[in-house]
Amino acid sequence: MAPKSRKKKAHVSRSLTCYCEGSCPNNVSNGTCETKSSCFSSVQEVYDETTNSYEEERTYGCMPPEDNGGFLMCKVAASQVHGKHIVCCDNEDLCNRNLQPAFTPKLTTPSPDLPVSSESMQTFMLLGSVVMCAFVLTVVLLIVCLIYKRREKQRKPRLINSMCNSQLSPLSQLVEQSSGSGSGLPLLVQRTIAKQIQMVRLVGKGRYGEVWLAKWRDERVAVKTFFTTEEASWFRETEIYQTVLMRHENILGFIAADIKGNGSWTQMLLITDYHEVGSLHDYLSTSVITPQKLQLLAYSFSSGLAHLHDEIFGTPGKPAIAHRDIKSKNILVKRNGQCAIADFGLAVKYMSELDEIHIAQNTRVGTRRYMAPEVLSQALNPQQFEEFKRADMYSVGLVLWEMARRCYTPITGTKTTTCEDYALPYHDVVPSDPSFEDMHAVVCIKGFRPPLPARWQEDDVLATVAKIMQECWHHNPTVRLTALRVKKTLGRLDMDALNDMPMKIV
Repeated sequence: MAPKSRKKKAHVSRSLTCYCEGSCPNNVSNGTCETKSSCFSSVQEVYDETTNSYEEERTYGCMPPEDNGGFLMCKVAASQVHGKHIVCCDNEDLCNRNLQPAFTPKLTTPSPDLPVSSESMQTFMLLGSVVMCAFVLTVVLLIVCLIYKRREKQRKPRLINSMCNSQLSPLSQLVEQSSGSGSGLPLLVQRTIAKQIQMVRLVGKGRYGEVWLAKWRDERVAVKTFFTTEEASWFRETEIYQTVLMRHENILGFIAADIKGNGSWTQMLLITDYHEVGSLHDYLSTSVITPQKLQLLAYSFSSGLAHLHDEIFGTPGKPAIAHRDIKSKNILVKRNGQCAIADFGLAVKYMSELDEIHIAQNTRVGTRRYMAPEVLSQALNPQQFEEFKRADMYSVGLVLWEMARRCYTPITGTKTTTCEDYALPYHDVVPSDPSFEDMHAVVCIKGFRPPLPARWQEDDVLATVAKIMQECWHHNPTVRLTALRVKKTLGRLDMDALNDMPMKIV
């Protein structure tokens, strides 16, 4: 009995040599290890960062003597524990070399929690900061845009009401929306409007055409029809009105232009805003004005002409334009008491960058009564654009003289007022339809200018306007004031009474 027991004890205590790989003592790459328990071979899933996938990893080695020589681990050799499959043996040395436990990968293996580096964290924080800043900036811009639009909506009705006593009509809105550059409606829209025009009644007739009151969708418009012999005037005026940045509150508002015909006749149309008060000539013929209204008429007239004369640089830009036919019949009076310059059939354009003066091929000439001395004496140099502007300023002086005559002032020591009868310039020295020779003799040879009544010096506005007109009709063109200087001089006058003045035309 005793020998048998000693033999079993010796067998248990003997050492077993096992093949090791991946689990060797001292972390050697492969080799053997000694154990008093058993050898093992295992397989498990391992995440490979380089391929971004799970791969199998096999390990060979010796079971530790703890826990009864790995007895429990080997008992579950037939199953996978935590993704690891283990097979044990102890029948001979290196018995685990050929053990190949089966590998069955999991279908849904959660990805390992990879450590986040400090560099990745900084990148993430930087990206988050940029996104947050962009979001805050977008919100701020939206708030600013909303505030700006709200203020624009509040400001625009006040401006329109103060100037016109009404909201923009549908036609005006169409023009404002379609002509962002200030050059008028698209041609297709113009032709559509022209076809829908309904003539109402004739309101004026001149040497070059007729002016009609018409309606477009219940809105009143003015339609200027040109005689067939005046095609050049229609073409030139249309071209000027469609110049970029031409629109201005003191220039007649252009709407559309078109040519109609049925084979036997041709009709050329120019459609503009309608101003029921009529021309400055008609208005002054039947009305008298206060000094404040004189100031408003003169200031708005000079504002429109200054915009016309000025060249605007940039993209888009506006050429400088000289009117060449300034007279009271070519100036309209608006309901708010301001002037609007019209009739551009003789206008001249000039672009300083190209140094080109565009003069229309038109046989039509200006109005002799308002012609400057250099035009009457044929001394004007058509190659110098400034000379056309100076000739305009001579005519401005005569128009201001017409305005001033109808401005009434109190008679000293009485409660009554006085003003002169309406009259055309040089009415007392030339016939009603003067010739070139008549005007040349009076203006150039005799050097006559319209007389200035003494009462004009008793009122600040009249005295200022009188001084301006004298400088405008000076015989030497280089001495004459510019339209901008006239505008600034009139603008310096006291505007308090003008702002409080009711806009009703007397």
